[in-house]
Amino acid sequence: MYMIVSVRTNSLEQCSDLREALFLCLPCKFLIHIRPLVIFAGIISRLGISCKVDQLVTPEMDVVELVKANEAAHGKIACVLCDESQFFTPEQADQLFLVTVDLGIPVICYGLRADFMMRGFPGSTRLLEIAHTIEELKTICACGRKAICNGRKVNGEFVFEGAQVAIDTVDDVEYQSLCPQCWYREYRAFLARHPKK
Repeated sequence: MYMIVSVRTNSLEQCSDLREALFLCLPCKFLIHIRPLVIFAGIISRLGISCKVDQLVTPEMDVVELVKANEAAHGKIACVLCDESQFFTPEQADQLFLVTVDLGIPVICYGLRADFMMRGFPGSTRLLEIAHTIEELKTICACGRKAICNGRKVNGEFVFEGAQVAIDTVDDVEYQSLCPQCWYREYRAFLARHPKK
């Protein structure tokens, strides 16, 4: 059994691979989708395909116990699929690892490696430390280069300050995948507009 972590610069909702989007949405009683509660309860791909999340996870929840309870109620689970894994706590990352080690259930985690300031999320950092396999889902910047950074826009302007987590229910927050060159261009432009005193 393996724990696979896929790192990406944009979210699963924006996956561009049709096979992946269809896999995520196939009804399967042996698959459990879990997602941290900080994010909304559904998955909608760029293609418009959607599926429900089986379990929303709060920071206080024990993922091993959640999976055991789900299996007791619904039968054997073949795979645990986790979206937005950067929002899990480091303890929950360890629990996901134990789902694989102790329960023998493969776990696949999709999540961001780093935030808009290129700082690691605690959950992602721990998942990357313990994963059996790490696969990068490649994304392209608007300029055509490989995107490895996340840019945060608030009301249409790139910003490089603020809380690590900002969901688009406050102001007009959006994220854009950027290559390092474009990220630094926008960062320097932000510093020019907002000089530190």
